[in-house]
Amino acid sequence: MTVANLRRTLGGLLSGPRRAQPDQRGQALSVFVLVATAAIILVAGLVVDGGQKAMAVSRAESVAAGAARAAANAGAGGTLAAGRSGEVASSAARTAAQDYLAGAALGAGPTVHGSVDIRGPLVTVTTSATVQTIFLSVIGIDTLTGSGQATARVVPA
Repeated sequence: MTVANLRRTLGGLLSGPRRAQPDQRGQALSVFVLVATAAIILVAGLVVDGGQKAMAVSRAESVAAGAARAAANAGAGGTLAAGRSGEVASSAARTAAQDYLAGAALGAGPTVHGSVDIRGPLVTVTTSATVQTIFLSVIGIDTLTGSGQATARVVPA
């Protein structure tokens, strides 16, 4: 066997019949579109649910401030203004704050719950507001909670 014959034989074996290679450019583009779409949905979810969280915090803070003002106004005429924890004034202030909180819970928007603490002439209301998530529920986060606190000083009427 000569070198020329050997080259012809090996060349034919090595090259073999040509098979068409699949075009992988389309697959790479599909993966990119899939990843980009998931990223856009994730960002949109964070924006929407982040806005929900901000709304819950704002609602909790405004309800706390309103309840503290209502309590301070109700206790202003009593002995609470003098710095003594008078039973009548303290009771009236607590009732006014709790009534305000109950009214806020019935309104539109996030559900608000709160507590009232009266120490001398200071009325402190602490609240929390809970909202349902829209996009984050996909990953198991169903609610977000915002909190607020306000303190009002009772001054003599």
